Amino acid sequence: MLNEEKIRLMTGIAMYEKKAEKEIFPVTRYFKSDYIGSHMIRSFLTYTFMSVCILGLWVLYQIEDILNTMDFSVLLDSAKYIGILYAAGLVLYLLLTYIVYARRYDKAAKSMKIYQAKLRRLDKKYNSLTGQKQGEEERQS
Repeated sequence: MLNEEKIRLMTGIAMYEKKAEKEIFPVTRYFKSDYIGSHMIRSFLTYTFMSVCILGLWVLYQIEDILNTMDFSVLLDSAKYIGILYAAGLVLYLLLTYIVYARRYDKAAKSMKIYQAKLRRLDKKYNSLTGQKQGEEERQS
């Protein structure tokens, strides 16, 4: 005999697993600090690479002005300005990265608790049904 409530619960769990497969389960393999730290390292590398690319394009675009100037103090001031812009942008980008991935981790942890509660409820249903069947078998023998 099929238990409809148990089937509904199992279907809900299976649908949840399919939905959460890419979003929630990978997050739960890490501690929060490790998860956020790995994404901050990735963000640092990405931001640095893109900054170098943009700086390279700007240098190529302004190469004539740079070569005409060739004044060491002007080039040094420009390098300081670019360094300050890079550092400020990097701090802002890493702060945003921290906020976004901390929220994603917290959301995934909350969802994982819901998933585990559903699994515990299914386990209780399964244990109660097997306990009833064993009791019936003992009465029949």
